[in-house]
Amino acid sequence: MVTKNLTAGQRPPWYSIRNAAKTDDGPAELLIYDEIDSWYGISAEQFARDLSAIDNDAITVRINSPGGSVFDGIAILNALRDHPATVTVVVDSLAASIASVIAMAGDEIVMNRNSQLMVHNAWAVCVGDARAMEKSAARLAQHNSNIAQIYADRAGGTVEDWLDVMAEETWLLADEAVEAGLADRVVELPEPDSKSAAARASVFDLSAFRYAGRQSAPAPRIPLVHNKTPRPEKGEVNRGKEPIVATLNEGLAKLLGIDADADDETILSAAAEALEERADDGQESDETPPAAPTLEQATAALAKAGMTVVERAQYEATVAAAQAGAEARAQQLREGDERVVDQAIAEGKVAPARREHHLQALAADREGHTAVLAALAPGVVPLAETGHSTQPADGPVPNDLSWFDSAPTAPSSEGKE
Repeated sequence: MVTKNLTAGQRPPWYSIRNAAKTDDGPAELLIYDEIDSWYGISAEQFARDLSAIDNDAITVRINSPGGSVFDGIAILNALRDHPATVTVVVDSLAASIASVIAMAGDEIVMNRNSQLMVHNAWAVCVGDARAMEKSAARLAQHNSNIAQIYADRAGGTVEDWLDVMAEETWLLADEAVEAGLADRVVELPEPDSKSAAARASVFDLSAFRYAGRQSAPAPRIPLVHNKTPRPEKGEVNRGKEPIVATLNEGLAKLLGIDADADDETILSAAAEALEERADDGQESDETPPAAPTLEQATAALAKAGMTVVERAQYEATVAAAQAGAEARAQQLREGDERVVDQAIAEGKVAPARREHHLQALAADREGHTAVLAALAPGVVPLAETGHSTQPADGPVPNDLSWFDSAPTAPSSEGKE
């Protein structure tokens, strides 16, 4: 169990572990009852170490969390997936944001009555220039696709289905989560009797979200995305209870027609003998291989399939000519794009520094971006200097410092002995 000496005002850990000794009755219980973040001194790394120390055959993960760090959440998800125990996830009250992703680690996902689950796009705070903003946006898009794949793996549907659901910040009641395929069943379970867990089950500040819970959110816009792509059956997981090699040996013994309890040496000998017999059967075959078709027969067969026979030299010349034509066409299009962008620069529609950007945009969508450039107002980017400064031709230099305090100041003593 996580233990930490807390000073006054310091937050307790966001998770705790109970009943983790092998001699304890029932499953180990792991409670995630706060915002998931290493800021307060407890990281996903510490969580994974504590989890790996649990050797129970079953673990119950109880969740009441508004979410937190994406990276920590993914690490926790994979740590639970990789643990050999059977994992049951129970959403006691709220599994929002990355906490809903962690819930997908359960072999079974149970929604406590009146609990809620929320999925949305990843968030980030970025400070910097346009390039930093673009990089941050690209990372968020990667996070969103990764999370959508996790939901799709659990509930079915496509990544695109779940990206649409996440974009709306979708809140689900317990039965709605089951209907969407993100949970297996709804059950009324007693609250954890842990004092720390009870103290942490208070209402979270949801003001950062678009909606303050399901009661403030519209009805989920997912009819049943998991019906579009059936969820694959979960494969049998080897949790260290049955050796895979033994099952393989039994299967080989059955195929070879020998005793299922045969040792490795007997199985190998039987397999070698079977292979030799198969090779001998192939050598003793009196079948005459079919004759190769004549040129006329091959040509006739190709003609029926809508193909024709040409000399290799002619074929290679045709391919080379086509490639040269394609390269010439690409160069022609590039030159046309350059003329369009240079004209836009000359008319003051775009800045010269953005020339390559617009060339790439034209290459990706020539018709669409040409229309965009044509619609831009000319003269937005100055083509010449918009002002100048000079001293008067005659007369004294104007006193530009008149707005300073005119009171005398003490002479500087710097440089005096």
